[in-house]
Amino acid sequence: MKNKQVDVVVVGSGPGGYAAAFYAADLGKKVLLIEKDSQLGGVCLNRGCIPSKALLNATKIVAEAKKSAKRGISFGEPEFDLKKLREWKTSVLTKLSSGVASLAKARGVEVVFGRAYFESPTTLRIEDEKGQHFVDFERAIIAVGSRPALPAAFDLGNPRVMTSSEALDIPDVPEKLLIVGGGYIGMELGTVYAGLGSKVTVVEAGPSILAGADADLVRPVMAFAKAAFADVLLNAKVMKLATVGKKIQVRLDHEGKSVDALYDRVLVSVGRVPNSEDLGLQNIGVVLDDKKFIVVNDEQQTSLPHIYAIGDIAGGVLLAHKASREARIAVESIVGDVSIPLKNVVIPAVVFTEPEVAWCGLTESEAKQQNRNVKVVKFPWSASGRAMTFDKAEGVTKIVVDPETERVLGVGMAGAGAGDLIAEGVLAIEMGATVKDLAMAVHPHPTLSETLMEAAELFYGHCTHAYSK
Repeated sequence: MKNKQVDVVVVGSGPGGYAAAFYAADLGKKVLLIEKDSQLGGVCLNRGCIPSKALLNATKIVAEAKKSAKRGISFGEPEFDLKKLREWKTSVLTKLSSGVASLAKARGVEVVFGRAYFESPTTLRIEDEKGQHFVDFERAIIAVGSRPALPAAFDLGNPRVMTSSEALDIPDVPEKLLIVGGGYIGMELGTVYAGLGSKVTVVEAGPSILAGADADLVRPVMAFAKAAFADVLLNAKVMKLATVGKKIQVRLDHEGKSVDALYDRVLVSVGRVPNSEDLGLQNIGVVLDDKKFIVVNDEQQTSLPHIYAIGDIAGGVLLAHKASREARIAVESIVGDVSIPLKNVVIPAVVFTEPEVAWCGLTESEAKQQNRNVKVVKFPWSASGRAMTFDKAEGVTKIVVDPETERVLGVGMAGAGAGDLIAEGVLAIEMGATVKDLAMAVHPHPTLSETLMEAAELFYGHCTHAYSK
């Protein structure tokens, strides 16, 4: 049988993969999209971003209901039907995945569900339920993503030791849950399980949760965690896990002291590893780095210029929107028009904790590490009328400014909806805006977006809702 011929083959249908396939098709290319799972959307849609946000929103309702008592509105104790919760979450994922499939069909992108393997630099073998078949391609884009890391010492073969993939299925609500790792995944899922009623303990090896975020943005998240979780242990390590009956025995080293404790479940959230094996990359000479990520250049090309890699598999920050941007760069390289390489693009970070944390551009801590002269201005959300109506006065908005040019170098926020608000900061940095541009732009009142305007006003020593000497 003659091999199928396509212009572009995309391996992986996550937010990088399907974005690349759609863009290439929009530009007139014949595209084949290959996905090893049964649904399109990749980890982000099926086992990451979307299900976690759905569960965060569901459990947030419980927290809001409890807090409403001080407003004179009281509710009874919540009852949880985990089967219905899982069904609702799955319905969201199914609708979104079906939407991706419909968009692929509308664009003429052929979709194949199966495993892809590089037989040669221009041929892929696809294994599916019908057997094996082959595809010849002119260009390939590898977008196979990453998976949760599970160190061998923690891999007991016990389902009570979970990664984020299993935790998002909400198998039950453990009375006591240990989370290993205080990064964004651990803190988000800790918030979900605490909302469902688990006594959550977070163990973080470093001196702070949410590494990479400025300390003042982390502070309100830590305050929430200390109130909502059973404990947050910093500078602590899990030395050993063992199965004891229906429990997991955990040996902790916390500040030089060894402690043993029993937990109903353990969630291991210590990073992610690339899905670079079992692709046949060794057959074609695609170069990997020491952590098994694919090495790419500014145009997302691998060591073979006609083969590209985007998203988590290409390393860097492992974020869905970074993958989507890299998709555009790769496709534009294929058609010969790369306008802006990724190194010149501002990639925002968002953590959907309580409260949300978001930042973009240069952080205050990075400026200090670089001995860079900057001015940092902060507007407390306790001075925001809108934040007060939300009972979310613990937030803060900050701007990192070049004092000579007055250009906005970075923006950070902690507070309700920070993930939605940060886009204005991204645009300001991308457009080379000055802090005066933000101060002069009229923001609607009363909104949380005003906090960015008022932080900008503080740079000039005058702010309507905050006094600065």
